[in-house]
Amino acid sequence: MNRFREFYNDNKGRFFWYLLCRSGDYDLAADTMQESFARYLERYAQRELSVSLLFTIGRNLLNDNSRKRRIIIPYDENKHKGRSDEESAYMEREESRRVMNAIQQLAPDEADLLSLVVSSGLSYHQIAELTGTSEGNIKVRIHRCRQKLKKILHTGET
Repeated sequence: MNRFREFYNDNKGRFFWYLLCRSGDYDLAADTMQESFARYLERYAQRELSVSLLFTIGRNLLNDNSRKRRIIIPYDENKHKGRSDEESAYMEREESRRVMNAIQQLAPDEADLLSLVVSSGLSYHQIAELTGTSEGNIKVRIHRCRQKLKKILHTGET
């Protein structure tokens, strides 16, 4: 159990950030993170602990949820209050909101891929295995996603 606790503590931050980028919904990300770790513990805890498997579980749960809901709930910046410097905290929230909104404008597979690269800490090779494609393909797609994201952030266009 201590092994799994360490796994949880080592990965919870970046895993939550990935889920938040993908969903744009703080509560959904928190629920999905909790359910992902619970499923992992219930079904795979006896195996070697794998970050890729954890992200696969979370990704599949978000996809299942998206198919069921078919609605997008915008990121709620009020849920991220609590910093001492109000102005800098506000600027950080605005920038985070702007980037997350831009990510939400990408195609779902592009948003997923970019969120994995940015927040998972997985290598391109691991992401290629997770998505069932080649490492070279991942690199090209990431480059294109970044270009699209840059354009969205600068012009607001896709």
